[in-house]
Amino acid sequence: MANILIVDDDQTIGFMLRDILEFNGHQVVVSQEPRKTKENIKSNNIDLILLDKLISGVDGTDVCADLRKDEEFADIPVIMMSALHNVNEICKQAGATEFLSKPFDMETLISLTDEILEKHSGK
Repeated sequence: MANILIVDDDQTIGFMLRDILEFNGHQVVVSQEPRKTKENIKSNNIDLILLDKLISGVDGTDVCADLRKDEEFADIPVIMMSALHNVNEICKQAGATEFLSKPFDMETLISLTDEILEKHSGK
């Protein structure tokens, strides 16, 4: 079980992802406020972040890059998500561990989440 933070301004998507991940045994926090990401990580002991590329006028790649520059948060895996085409590379350059293209199926989400958590739990 892991503590997962979902940062997405679409509440429906956030809650849907939360339900799926909780069903698979994880604790999940949903936030629509990208500027509170570090605060949410600290207060919820977050192990993994699902981060949308475009959130309420904030670019998720900026949030991701900011986390990577901060020693306290640099090692937390980030899965960036977007329905935009050709942003995979941009997200990876910002420091995303992985990228999920929206829409994605639930099996893909679960297997990717489990794979990343397994890789990072050995640290």
